[in-house]
Amino acid sequence: MARHSVEISGVDTANIKVLSSNEMEALFKRMQQGDEQAREELVKGNLKLVLAILKKFSNKEENMDDLFQIGCIGLLKAIDNFDLSYGVKFSTYCVPMIQGEVRRYLRDNNSIRVSRSLKDLAYKALKKKEEIIMERGVEPSVLELAKILEVDTFDIINALDSMREPISIFEPIYSDGGDTIFLFDQIEDKNSKKSNLDIKLSVNDAIDKLNEREQYILDQRFIIGKTQMEIASELGISQAQVSRIEKNAIADLKNTLK
Repeated sequence: MARHSVEISGVDTANIKVLSSNEMEALFKRMQQGDEQAREELVKGNLKLVLAILKKFSNKEENMDDLFQIGCIGLLKAIDNFDLSYGVKFSTYCVPMIQGEVRRYLRDNNSIRVSRSLKDLAYKALKKKEEIIMERGVEPSVLELAKILEVDTFDIINALDSMREPISIFEPIYSDGGDTIFLFDQIEDKNSKKSNLDIKLSVNDAIDKLNEREQYILDQRFIIGKTQMEIASELGISQAQVSRIEKNAIADLKNTLK
């Protein structure tokens, strides 16, 4: 996102002034006395911070302008809840709130299905984390969250991990200007008797032997992540029919690949 300029409300964020610590403190004092102009200046003066945070999300398929808008929501929440008595820099307080807002947006738009109980625990942990950050200005540890919510530390870790954005096995992890190394290259089975190319060709050949409807259902189920009910609604058939077609297609793939 180097030199990435985002237009929002007619403001070019590439040319926004970065506020000094003294300027920030003065603006917060004015804002807390009811000065709306000071609040607006605080927002504009921290838009570059939002863009800096979004750099770590630049490999996502989401529209970066949309993520910028979401990041600004986190910025507004941080400004409205920050108190100079916390004794910490605003950026220290603000960064986890902006990151949390963006991650929550990505999580809610995640195609991976997570169980309701796991999702509920993750939401409780994230909500409690935000409350503690707003109250103390520091992020609580996993152990502290587990004690507050009266659950095992492992359960908290598992719940929070389940909400993380999945990484593609084709994610590039190194490039020296020549051949790029992908995550897939680091997790392949070195003891496999077949080369990766042989496996890919075999799978592609097996899939090509399926009919068009079978290919569509497998693609929607295991690539897109839709439920059988969603696919049934799209195709105008019953969920039981989708289930049967899916099972038959998988069985045919297994027989072809034996």
